[in-house]
Amino acid sequence: MATFGLRGKSLLALLLACLLALVPAALIGWLALQSIHAHFGDGYARNATLLNREKIRAPISRELALSLRLADSEVTRQWLLDEADEAKRELFFIEAEGYRKDFRDHAYFIGSVSSQGYYFNSDDEPLNQQPRYILDANKAADSWFFSTLRDTELYNINVDFNPTLNTTKVWFNILVNDHDGTTIGLAGSGLDLSDFVRDFIASDVPGVSPMIFDQNGAIQAHQNADLIALNSGADANAQEQFSLFGMLADEAQRNEVRSAMLRALAEPDSVVTLRVTLDGEPQLLALSYLPELGWFVANGVDLDSAQVIDSQWLLPILFALGGLILVLMLLFALAIERLLLNPLRQLKRSAQAMAAGRYDVQMPAARDDEIGELNTAFGIMANKVRHHTLELEQRVQERTSELEQANQEMANAQKKIGDSIDYASLIQRSILPDRELVSALGEHHAVLWRPRDVVGGDFYVFRNEGQHCLLGVVDCAGHGVPGALMTMLAHAALDQAISDCGMLDPAGVLQRTDQIIRKMLSDAPEYKALATNMDVGLAYVNLDQREVIFAGAKIALYYSDGERVDLIPGAKRALGDKRQTQYVNQSVALKSGRTFYLSTDGFLDQAGGENGFGFGNSRFADMLVQHARLPLEQQSDAFSDTLAVYQGDYAQRDDITLLCFRFD
Repeated sequence: MATFGLRGKSLLALLLACLLALVPAALIGWLALQSIHAHFGDGYARNATLLNREKIRAPISRELALSLRLADSEVTRQWLLDEADEAKRELFFIEAEGYRKDFRDHAYFIGSVSSQGYYFNSDDEPLNQQPRYILDANKAADSWFFSTLRDTELYNINVDFNPTLNTTKVWFNILVNDHDGTTIGLAGSGLDLSDFVRDFIASDVPGVSPMIFDQNGAIQAHQNADLIALNSGADANAQEQFSLFGMLADEAQRNEVRSAMLRALAEPDSVVTLRVTLDGEPQLLALSYLPELGWFVANGVDLDSAQVIDSQWLLPILFALGGLILVLMLLFALAIERLLLNPLRQLKRSAQAMAAGRYDVQMPAARDDEIGELNTAFGIMANKVRHHTLELEQRVQERTSELEQANQEMANAQKKIGDSIDYASLIQRSILPDRELVSALGEHHAVLWRPRDVVGGDFYVFRNEGQHCLLGVVDCAGHGVPGALMTMLAHAALDQAISDCGMLDPAGVLQRTDQIIRKMLSDAPEYKALATNMDVGLAYVNLDQREVIFAGAKIALYYSDGERVDLIPGAKRALGDKRQTQYVNQSVALKSGRTFYLSTDGFLDQAGGENGFGFGNSRFADMLVQHARLPLEQQSDAFSDTLAVYQGDYAQRDDITLLCFRFD
């Protein structure tokens, strides 16, 4: 970790002092800026809403006025009263063609109540004096016509998709009434919705979402076309998903928006603002009412995203403040260098010379300040160091001599301990029946014996009488020297038990060994405090009857023919355990090609792999199946290689013993 010198620490202290002074000022400035931001944000939302309202009022009012004139024309009225009259038809379409050229989209429509014919002309096709189709009250696509006739007093404006014409427009639906007030048709024009949104609603200002909605909250225009409530002007039952109210967070906000709409209705030229959450985002909603259209023009402004304040003036202030702090730090650094650091460097050079063993260095000139006091104290310290150094050198020589002698004694003791352990290893290996196994079984057996230390707590046994033999593995508690000493007791106890019970009763041998071990150790005061238990697995092989009789204490007998692996589990308690148990004999056929395995838990518990998990029973079983048909010596080598690959760089956790035999 990098360290700061005195200069760095002084500059850092100055910087921290400046920052501490700036924190309250920055907090006050931030609060003031937030207030200004909120004020300007409110003004920005109001101005944007008024601007959008005026952008929309003129073209929509013009289209509405033209549509009203077309619907109120006497020529239109006379033709709808007598559609079959060719002269009236010709006169109407001549006059309507003049209106069509004045409409923004150069298109108009008219629907007849008597014939229910729907007429539509635009620039896209030649003039057509015949109905495009016949309106049907049972069709959902024509519901706008009949709902307008039923629910509208003079006109409505709505957004609708006409599947026949394949157009989505802002439609001006004007009732055509006879002189007696009877409705005889519906006429008007439309603005293409995409053009309308692009020209009057679309906004490229970040954080600003313009929209138009009616008095029911149904959205008539929005940058997101999926939110527009089609045909809502003709049918007041707009779905909530196409309504402004559906975008609000809760009912409380809906009620606030309804109140704001009432205030805007009461003062059409005003703009009402309120804080709401639209589609999960906090926004400032500004709305104004257009009485000519019966619409509300609104803007949702995200004050965090919208550029409501010109922030260019902030950068010069920040740069000026940073420059001032930099100048202060430079002046402070020069003062520290001259008044403090230079004298300290001279004192440092004197200290380095003393550290190199030169005590006759010249001390800095005397000064009447704290630095001068430090120089004086340093000179006194130098004299004491010189005196103490001489004493220490003498003491070091004495201690070095004593330490060399102690190291020599420790090396001698370590050699004796190493020789003793090697001798113990030789003794332990002498109890292993390697010669007997090779002489009696030869290639019918293989042993993998790997103590964790020079000596260990695992060993294996073998007894042979003609066509009968007893094989077994033993895992004593502990490792190293304690484990090796336990193997001596365990080996003696097993010898006595086999002599008492005979080979053909492995369970009896285990039971008798347990009794002997408990009797050997019961008088020792540490018996209950120390682990003296042992895991044992014994397999009696009867070659005459081709049978294996097994009994185990926490060790199982595995056997495999290369196709599958089976096992005979041992008892759940070890010999010498705190609680005694009964051990039982279990038998399995000695079939040709079947290999038997006895293993201590050191193999199964060995850590390895990517995560350091134990080797495990399933991986052990897969290994046995894979190699069960090989000669036993090759199996032992394969098991050793498999374990080494799995173990990797992990240390050996326990003593490992694996005894396998097969009689074909």
